[in-house]
Amino acid sequence: MKPLTEAEIRAAFLNCTKGEAKRLHVPRDLAERPWGDLDFLGWRDPQAPDRAYLATELDGRPAAVALRSPAAASWQARRSMCSICVTTHTGGVSLMVAAKAGRAGQQGNSVGAYICSDLACPLYVRGLKDAGAGVVVHESLTREEKVRRSVANLAAFIAKVTA
Repeated sequence: MKPLTEAEIRAAFLNCTKGEAKRLHVPRDLAERPWGDLDFLGWRDPQAPDRAYLATELDGRPAAVALRSPAAASWQARRSMCSICVTTHTGGVSLMVAAKAGRAGQQGNSVGAYICSDLACPLYVRGLKDAGAGVVVHESLTREEKVRRSVANLAAFIAKVTA
C-alpha cells in the first residue's frame, strides 16, 4: 500500500460526512507506519475506544470506513476468527459495525464483521505479529495467497458498506 497523508485519509471516508471526517482522530505517526507491509491502515480513537477506522486503496484510490465496536463483553474471551485475515485469537476479535454509506446509513442501516480488535490484520497475515498462544490454524496457502484473500475480504466488506 502506498503511504497515505492525513488529508487523503480524511477525504476518503465513505460512510461519514465531511464534517465528521474532519473531526475524527487520525494517527499522528503516519510517516512511521510500515506501509510496505500494510493492505490497510487500521486504528482506534484513543479518546473513544468504541470507535475504529480503516483506510485502504481500492481500484487505486483511497477508501476509508468508520467503525464502531461494542464494549468488551465476556463472550470475547472465547477463541474467534477474524473475517478479514482469517486469524484466530482468544479475546482478540471484535464485532465491528459500519454505518452504510449514503441515505441507507442516515436511516440507521449498518453492516458488521468480526475483525481483529487491534486492526493489525496485515501484520498477522504476513507473520509479523503473533496472535498469541493457543490453537494455531495451519493453512497450505502461501503468504501471498493469504494477503490476496485478506484484501478480497476487506474489499467485500467495504462493498457491503457502500451497497
